[in-house]
Parts: sequence; structure tokens; C-alpha cells
Amino acid sequence: MSYQSNAQRYESMTYNRCGRSGLKLPAISLGLWHNFGDVDVYENGQKIIHRAFDAGITHFDLANNYGPPAGSAEENFGRMLSTDLKAYRDELIISTKAGYGMWPGPYGDFGSRKYLISSLDQSLKRMKLDYVDIYYSHRPDPDTPMEETMMALDQVVKQGKALYVGISSYSPEQTRMAAEILRSLGTPCLIHQPRYSMLDRWVEDGLLDVLEETGMGSIAFSPLEQGLLTDKYLHGIPEDSRAGKPTGFLRAESITEEKLQVVRQLNNIAQQRGQSLAQMAIAWLLKDKRVTSVLVGASSVKQLDDNLKTLDNLHFSDEELGKIREIIK
Repeated sequence: MSYQSNAQRYESMTYNRCGRSGLKLPAISLGLWHNFGDVDVYENGQKIIHRAFDAGITHFDLANNYGPPAGSAEENFGRMLSTDLKAYRDELIISTKAGYGMWPGPYGDFGSRKYLISSLDQSLKRMKLDYVDIYYSHRPDPDTPMEETMMALDQVVKQGKALYVGISSYSPEQTRMAAEILRSLGTPCLIHQPRYSMLDRWVEDGLLDVLEETGMGSIAFSPLEQGLLTDKYLHGIPEDSRAGKPTGFLRAESITEEKLQVVRQLNNIAQQRGQSLAQMAIAWLLKDKRVTSVLVGASSVKQLDDNLKTLDNLHFSDEELGKIREIIK
């Protein structure tokens, strides 16, 4: 049976304007960093994508190297796009990125014009698309002039391969420089994708101010610190968790007792709010109007639904914010 989206899909989602652009993004977007590669069950990923769109999530975030293996998340998503979601292409915001190692040799990594343009051409083929909505420089390149990287982003917009461009993990100074160069070329920088969570607040040290000043939106990745800001680790490390697996980015040794003390205190506040810790962690990011959207991952429809319930309570009292500041200082 072919997929038919929920007719009421836009009624439960909040949409925020992305900086000073004309584009709105859902408050919660879906990232395909994990759970959509060839090592994963295709039908499970398909169910998650269907549920996301049915709930008003219009933004799906990918990168050339997502999988594993690298490229397979784009291929699998492309398969879903060409069948289930084909009729809805104009209702979707699809983003991809290049900046990390993707193929052998000197042209498959970082930020040269050669790499960024070749990579986007490959991404479009994998996803069977004529264009993406947002194309990112995934990380700054210390050896390539910023002008070259930004000229590549400008070029793909002018070629019609991307509607908007963004940057990820750039420092405040690099972000300001990127914004100035792109503005001078006539292609504004739409969005910055930084790592940001209650336990990783580097963006508060200047970056959010630069975003406001330059009119850029932002989308926070790793809002739950790879699962640390959930109730999963309150009583130790479960075997089936990310920290319990030999692969992945969350290492068991990084889950210290000190961090767990903080997580348990935050969990108490979340319970008083009638939320899970994960829901409160997402809501806490969205309280700042400079954060356009929060990027969540999901390994199941249930996990996605739990994250979507965040939208039921985005308000924080001054007292709650004060208590949280004391805990995470």
C-alpha cells in the first residue's frame, strides 16, 4: 500500500523563522546521522520518516558520510523520496553537508571548491534529487581560504543545486567572516548547525550573538548529548545503549559520576514539569529565539513520538531556569 500522509500534519508542529530569511523550519527536525544506514533495518527507518512527516516535521538533515557505510543514509532516504514522499517534495526541506573524509585522495575531505561541488553532485545522485534545500560546509578547513569555501557554496546556489547554504561547527569569528563573504557574493548564509545541549554550551560564548547580528538561524545537533540527557543512564550503562556498544561517539568512560549527578538533578526538575529529561533538554534549547530548530535522532517511532511531546510544554518559569542554571553552571 502506498504512503498517504496525515492531512492534519501541520496542526501540531511549531514553525520558526530561520534568522532573517523567509524560510520557516519545524521546531523539531529529524537527523539521519544514525539509524538510516545499510547496517540498519530499512523498513524501520521508513516508519520513522513517515511518522515524522505525519507529525509536521518537514526538515530532514543528512550529510554525505552518514551511514554506515558512508553515503548509505542518503541512498536509503533517496529511495523513500522517490517512492513514498515523491508527491510531497515541495513540502520538504532536505539538507546535506560535506566536510569530513568521504573518498580517498586529496579531494575527498575538508573545504576545497573541488570537494564541496563534487560531493554535492554525488549526494544529489544518491538521493535522486535535482537540488537540496540547504547545503552545508560541515566544518571549517584550516588549509583552504574561507573565500574559496564560501565561493563554492555560492556557486551551487547559482547553479540551482541548492536553495540555501549553511555552515556547521564554525567558531564565532569564522561564522562572522563566512557571513560577510557570502553576503558580498549575494548568497546570504541561512543557518549555522552547532553542537549544543545543556551539557555543551560553547555557543553561548559569542556564537549566538554573532547569529543574531548577522541574521542567521541555527539548528542544534546532539541536543541530548548522545543519550546522556535521557533517563537511559540514570542507573548505570545498559548494554544496548550507545555507550554500551563498541562503536559510536559516546564512550562509557566519558559518563562520569559527576556528570550523572548533574543528569539526575536535571531529571528531578523535568519530572516536576511533567516531562521526561529528554523533553526538557529539547525545550530548554528552544527557549532561546536564536535557536530555530533542534535536530533529533530516532531509532524508533516511539522515541520520535516521545521527543515530539516536548512541544506540549516549552515554557519555563524564572524559578525553573534559575535552578537549571545552578545545576549546569
